[in-house]
Amino acid sequence: MTPDGKIGILVADDHFIVRGGLVAVIQSEPDMKVVAEAADGAQAVELYARHQPDVVLLDLRMPVMSGNAAIELIRRDFPTARILVLTAYSGDEDIHKALQAGAQGYVLKSSTEERLIPAIRAVAAGERWVPRDVASRLAVRSSYEALTNREVEVLQEIARGRANKEIAHTLAISEYTVKDHLKNILAKLHVAARTEAVTAAVQRGIIEL
Repeated sequence: MTPDGKIGILVADDHFIVRGGLVAVIQSEPDMKVVAEAADGAQAVELYARHQPDVVLLDLRMPVMSGNAAIELIRRDFPTARILVLTAYSGDEDIHKALQAGAQGYVLKSSTEERLIPAIRAVAAGERWVPRDVASRLAVRSSYEALTNREVEVLQEIARGRANKEIAHTLAISEYTVKDHLKNILAKLHVAARTEAVTAAVQRGIIEL
């Protein structure tokens, strides 16, 4: 709590207008106060250590350091930190990674003010906040087999438009092994072609373009 008894909040988002809008919404609440603003993940980590707010409200995709990396660092040094993700990314892997990193809640930017404010209060009180729309997306993840780290690397190379021979050279593996990984990737993502695999992986948050 801030000295005047309000919920102290650190807002981290690299988009100035979005951040300004969030600050305005939060400051209009009688029991909340924005104590710091961060424009990237590294700044969020630094400002958390300095202010130690009750709640961190942060985006996943930020420059310098990603939201997930920031969550992990904050929680490493401050295990009781309470973090609420507010993002446009709704893929099941995005949600899973954020919660695994240590976030207590996950809210989509498409949510209204009436849904965001209760989420902040709940996380400040030590509760988890995973709304129904987010939980249903996370449940989808159980219908897929997880990709291995090597399969993700191959997929990232495919997303860059590289042919099997180029991928083999880049990853120092044989072309046959690349084909084998590709076969597994297609099966695990329930798709039939390379382009479909990239699209599905981006939508789910497995890779970023």
